Amino acid sequence: MTASDCKTIRLNPKDDVVIALGEIAKDREIPGEGVRARGTVPAGHKIATRAVAKGQPLRRYDQVIGFAAADIAAGDHVHTHNLAMGEFARDHAHAQGARPTAYVNNPATFQGIVRSDGRVATRNYIGVLTSVNCSATVARHIAEAFRGDALKDYPNVDGVIALTHKTGCGMYAEGEGMDVLRRTIAGYARHPNFAGVLMAGLGCESNQISSLLKAERLGEGPKLQTFTIQETGGTRKTVESGIARIKAMLPEANRAARVPVPASHITVGLQCGGSDGYSGITANPALGAAVDLLVRHGGTAILSETPEIYGAEHLLTRRAVSKAVGEKILDLIRWWEAYTAKTGNEMNNNPSPGNKAGGLTTILEKSLGAVAKGGTTNLVDVYRYAEPVTAKGLVYMDTPGYDPVSATGQVAGGANVICFTTGRGSVYGCKPSPSLKLATNSALYRRMAEDMDVNCGEIVDGTASVAELGERIFKLILDTCSGKPTKSEELGFGEDEFAPWVIGATM
Repeated sequence: MTASDCKTIRLNPKDDVVIALGEIAKDREIPGEGVRARGTVPAGHKIATRAVAKGQPLRRYDQVIGFAAADIAAGDHVHTHNLAMGEFARDHAHAQGARPTAYVNNPATFQGIVRSDGRVATRNYIGVLTSVNCSATVARHIAEAFRGDALKDYPNVDGVIALTHKTGCGMYAEGEGMDVLRRTIAGYARHPNFAGVLMAGLGCESNQISSLLKAERLGEGPKLQTFTIQETGGTRKTVESGIARIKAMLPEANRAARVPVPASHITVGLQCGGSDGYSGITANPALGAAVDLLVRHGGTAILSETPEIYGAEHLLTRRAVSKAVGEKILDLIRWWEAYTAKTGNEMNNNPSPGNKAGGLTTILEKSLGAVAKGGTTNLVDVYRYAEPVTAKGLVYMDTPGYDPVSATGQVAGGANVICFTTGRGSVYGCKPSPSLKLATNSALYRRMAEDMDVNCGEIVDGTASVAELGERIFKLILDTCSGKPTKSEELGFGEDEFAPWVIGATM
């Protein structure tokens, strides 16, 4: 990666484009490329450095990101008006790039909370979960009783939070949609960041609490209690009962203490939202460098958002530890192709308008940058949405690209911290797990400093390398897991962002 004094970056000698780091005026010469801009090129967008005939592939990262929809001349702005999707063969080369992981001899530690079963928490909440939308208001009223000074006598409790959703009824009582919902709720119910959980239902919903507990092999006890509004006697009585139950949980929850534990207890969910032309140059590779460090220290990272690895899946299959693991990725791709076709859509409906305004043109280009979040170590396993993650190292979880839904699945799977890159300025939190926001460019970081935890724009500014930012992010992950609040936590994000993936018809 090289930057010119005209503020462009060439990512690979074989690329057909360079990336504008600032707006490039018409007729401006691009040093080192032998071309002049044939029109104004916005920051983060692409400018052609050689001619590409209509129908021919165009490369960035030395990978195909689309096909010329018209003849492209050297110096042209390359974007949606002259670059489009197209079919082409990809060499999946299953497991050919897998290499032994260079584990460190003395793994890093952080200050974690060790639960009675040996699992390690990064936060210490009490949760109020719901089986159905009909019990959402009751759950919120229960949690609201513990705002303000209500927890002043329990300094080790991070809060009482209500995580509600919009489904749970009007759906089939069995099948994939219900399985996903139950798996998600159960994943939160057993999450180590909850010292205790209260699950509230209405009583007559499709998602019966008793069926959920049986399907997910959850047992009631002091740390997991359930009730329904209908059985308890209405809204007021249910709220009063819920408040009393949580008050009884608080003394035990407050006994939690942080102690040094190995970084192998960290599971990071990797997210990107509001991506731009810099995402694949700065924040995503820097996060990937941090992931490589975490894996070397024995930890786990969850890469997700299947619609946003589309076109870059061959980079993951090559790093899979076996052909069987690589084929799981391809099975997901085929499912999503059929799913979008069935609904009259296509995979290139992603990128979003904001992504395109930031310089991303096709899903191929977006995916190549997004995959960089996963670093360079082996892909060791692939999981269904919200399935418990048990492997160590880099894993993949099937999720939509929509950030709240994707991160909800990761947390249900066990992620106890989220790292979220953004170029346009996403705001997001993910209780009970803390969420770190990584800005792709310095202008965004300055504009939204109250929301951003790390400025990865230093990479294109020339003040830090990808490796240096990766080291900084890794250390911040350790500090965050030790209890340091993130910007999103300080702003109160995290409860409204709970969003299980809804699959199937609403009846």
